[in-house]
Amino acid sequence: MSSVSFILHKPQLSENIGACARAIKNFNFNKLVVINPKPLFPNDKIIATSVGAKEVIKKCKVYDNLESATNNIDYLVATSSRFRNKNIKHISLNDLSKLDFNKKVGFLFGSEASGLSNNEIIYANCTMQIPTNPNFKSINLSHSVIIVAQIVSSLIKLKKTNYKKSKKVKIASKKDIQAMVNLCVHQLENRNFFKPSEKKPIMLENLRSIFYKMELSEKETRILSSVFANLAKKG
Repeated sequence: MSSVSFILHKPQLSENIGACARAIKNFNFNKLVVINPKPLFPNDKIIATSVGAKEVIKKCKVYDNLESATNNIDYLVATSSRFRNKNIKHISLNDLSKLDFNKKVGFLFGSEASGLSNNEIIYANCTMQIPTNPNFKSINLSHSVIIVAQIVSSLIKLKKTNYKKSKKVKIASKKDIQAMVNLCVHQLENRNFFKPSEKKPIMLENLRSIFYKMELSEKETRILSSVFANLAKKG
């Protein structure tokens, strides 16, 4: 259970943050991460609505941005009620059974008002939609969290792993991938690659999406970082 994190991106309501803490504790999880919350964190309302999950709030980590919040995540699943016209893997709740929960897995939830943008989705390895009434897709934040928490809890208890990859192959952490991507972006900026300037945001979004959705090993990440560094020297 300690390998799974529930990440709330820009939550707007204290009640929802407290309810999410209570929801994950219901199923024996304790890692709640909050990114740039609108209300003061923590506050009395958050603690009150967390009921018996005050220790989850106490241990909760707060970050200013998504990149730093996912540094230590090996595999990130972004929840979304909308289909994205992006080259990113989409999974269903049933596909959660295929995840390796021996790794550090994170579930990312968007804000109550707007959910997750494409710029936030690109940090994920895949997106996941909770099946709902197609005419009424919106689910309360804490309800989404408790649905995922219940299913993942059941899978961890029941799952038996028969196939194991070689211990010599270590999957790169988000921190390693982020460092590699930032190096790549820096070198491209030095070469004035991002033209015209107004298209730079979407170009960055697409570039990051390519790397973040790949399950690169630590060795592959080091190789690519070396390639980007050497290209700068050649220039």
